[in-house]
Amino acid sequence: MADGSISSEKVTIKREVGGVRGWYRRVHRRWWFRILAWLALLAGLFWFLVWALIARNLPSVDSLRAYEPPLPTNVRSADGLPIHSYARERRVQLSYAEYPKQLVEAFISAEDKTFFSHHGIDIPGLVRAAFQGIVSGETPRGTSTITQQVAKNLLIGNEVSYLRKGKEAILAWKIENTLSKEQILELYLNSIELGRNAGGVEAASQAYFGKALDQLSLPQMAYLAILPKGPANYAPERYEARALERRNWVLGQMLANGFITQTQHAEAIAAPLGAIPRQTPRYERVGGYFVEEVRRQLIDKFGEKAEDGPNSVYGGGLWVRTSLDPRLQQYAQKALRDGLLRYDRGRGWSGPINHVEVANGWLQPFLNTNIGVDYEDWRAAVAIARNSGGWEIGFDNGQTGTLPRSLATTPVRGQGGEAFDAIRPGDILAVAPEGASWALRSIPKVSGGMVVEDPRTGRVLAMQGGFDSRLQSFNRATQAQRQPGSTIKPLVYAAAMEQGLTPATIVVDGPFCVWQGANLGNKCFRNFGNQRGAGPKTLRWGVEQSRNLMTVQVANQIGMEHVVDLIQRVGVSKQKFPTYLSYALGAGETTVLRMVNAYSILVNHGRALNPTLIDFVQNRRGEVIWPENWRACDRCNARDYDGGAMPRPITRARQVVEPMSAYQIVHITEGVIQRGTATTLRELGRPMMGKTGTTSGPTDVWFVGGTPQMIGGLYLGYDSPTNLGGYAQGGSIAAPIFKQFAIPAFKGMEVLPFTAPAGIRMVRIDRASGRKVAGGWPTSDPLASVIWEAFKPEVEPQRRRRTPEEEAAESQKKTVEKKAAPATKAPSDSDFLQRQGGIY
Repeated sequence: MADGSISSEKVTIKREVGGVRGWYRRVHRRWWFRILAWLALLAGLFWFLVWALIARNLPSVDSLRAYEPPLPTNVRSADGLPIHSYARERRVQLSYAEYPKQLVEAFISAEDKTFFSHHGIDIPGLVRAAFQGIVSGETPRGTSTITQQVAKNLLIGNEVSYLRKGKEAILAWKIENTLSKEQILELYLNSIELGRNAGGVEAASQAYFGKALDQLSLPQMAYLAILPKGPANYAPERYEARALERRNWVLGQMLANGFITQTQHAEAIAAPLGAIPRQTPRYERVGGYFVEEVRRQLIDKFGEKAEDGPNSVYGGGLWVRTSLDPRLQQYAQKALRDGLLRYDRGRGWSGPINHVEVANGWLQPFLNTNIGVDYEDWRAAVAIARNSGGWEIGFDNGQTGTLPRSLATTPVRGQGGEAFDAIRPGDILAVAPEGASWALRSIPKVSGGMVVEDPRTGRVLAMQGGFDSRLQSFNRATQAQRQPGSTIKPLVYAAAMEQGLTPATIVVDGPFCVWQGANLGNKCFRNFGNQRGAGPKTLRWGVEQSRNLMTVQVANQIGMEHVVDLIQRVGVSKQKFPTYLSYALGAGETTVLRMVNAYSILVNHGRALNPTLIDFVQNRRGEVIWPENWRACDRCNARDYDGGAMPRPITRARQVVEPMSAYQIVHITEGVIQRGTATTLRELGRPMMGKTGTTSGPTDVWFVGGTPQMIGGLYLGYDSPTNLGGYAQGGSIAAPIFKQFAIPAFKGMEVLPFTAPAGIRMVRIDRASGRKVAGGWPTSDPLASVIWEAFKPEVEPQRRRRTPEEEAAESQKKTVEKKAAPATKAPSDSDFLQRQGGIY
């Protein structure tokens, strides 16, 4: 290099930086660092998307701790026997300990063999299923563990998607952190849907085999374990071979898992399926109208669906104890039905019950109507086709029969001609067996309602609201507003008793007219059947003979304000009737239940009663939730008498009728049975009160009455008020229906008198004149001239001074009796009272 040349080299001096920053400066440009950074970014983005799309809005698994599956409401009669269930699906909740060990092993083998070892997710199975789904282009199915199925069934629903699978997986992980394996299995086995409208394994056991879980055999348990995959795919009535193949696969898995031995496996796979035909839960058909009225009351109180609250009728699992007496219900049902048929007999065939189209098959359309006939051996059938032998008819079990012309010759009501020729394909008929064939029957057009109540408590013991609840859902015992006719009269006279009249008060049974104004003129009342007035008679006689003229005379004398006030007080009407005299003869409208309760109030010494069908309601845990103030009766169920005071319920009822007035009416209406319009009931041979009723037309006939233990009432009439015929009266139609009920209902029941409240004076009077007598004594003859009559102390009749002729005749009579009979102790009022058990 020559002297004086200049160098071209450049030197870069870098200052070393320490710490994280220095490290980052050294590595951030290197390839491996950039790969790691991108992976971290993608992972963060992935978890953000998982949170945003799946985990952000997931429900809390803590709700599973308090989860209660929807359960049906079970109804029991007064004696505790099951009579009905309000259910849209079968379900019985069990604890884990109540499930047989082999059943649990069968479900694990079929659904999730690693259940007790994984933490909610079967990761190898999930990856394998996802890969298969991607390859096939379909959403994977059947890859969920039992824990995931619990999450799906109870928390997120059945949407089929990868998104739902992700939610399942996250929730399953959380569930495993929250609940034990046993708790998870309990939830699963109680909630899984297994077909035949069965929710849970216990309900499925009843649905498929008709018995409880602990009675199932090994192959039957294995069959239930195949159903979660799709109950319809293994329905025994359609796919028995497929079901057997899948059941045997489950048995093979149980063998492979060491849950059963080779011998058990061989015996199980050789067993038939053993499933029973599909059927609805069996309850003896009793109290159809009663249980429907109970359902209405429960829905009003607790709601219908699970969304309405924890104690809903179709999800709350309520246990309902009703006041229904199945024995009395059976008697009331038969008595009213027989009465309707007796009246309807001879009026011709009433026509088909309903009609369906049978061109494309008859069974399913017929089943869809849910029509049945629940009377003796009658059945509902659908007319299929007419042939040379008669009409081919089909039944709800798929069987067919023949209705020959000779058994369907009844004339068609209102048209003429034979019923056989009026039948058309698709008509639903009522038939009864007749030899090898079937005979046509007619459902009565006339209807009615009947109620039986305990007058001591207000508990409704029986209720029939028509001929058949499956044919006519309208409950005429509680919903039909009808005019009560003369059954209202005891309430009119009760008001008269409160205003100072007595059973011996003389009232003129004669013409009575009311001026209604210049436009309407006079309104003249008449006795039933236009009977002429009988002149001055006792008030008792007017009730016994049901005289309209005497009733309006009494109502007019005391003022209709008092009459309609008492009618409202006893609950016959929610609001006061107008103060027209016609309402004293039954012109207002009410229901059978209200009339029966009003008479029960009279028997209950005028204390208010609230007619009840439900004794108490328990929730699924057995706690009484209705009525709110319900209290158990301590020591009422004690095995032996402990020497203490007898437990007695506290009476808090309001006094709605003056007690002595109420008893006077009860005592008077006993005479209706003995010598009035309901003498057909006298043959029952026990103290009874009651009153018949017949409305204008007549369109309705009534009877209400009974004993100290049981008050019943009924009416008979067309739904659209129609003349029943001039011969129709309460005493000739309604009272015999009650008698048919009473003969078996009263059998074995203690014969008790109606007890009088404190203060009532029992006085011997002349029945015709109402005057007090001293010489004669009442006898068992219902037409005896001397009777016992009930008076209030302040209006008790006084003995009148006898004439010399009467005293001479009485003296002569005593002399003759003294010679004719040995000396005996003369009867006294005290003797009478002792025989009646201390009547006041």
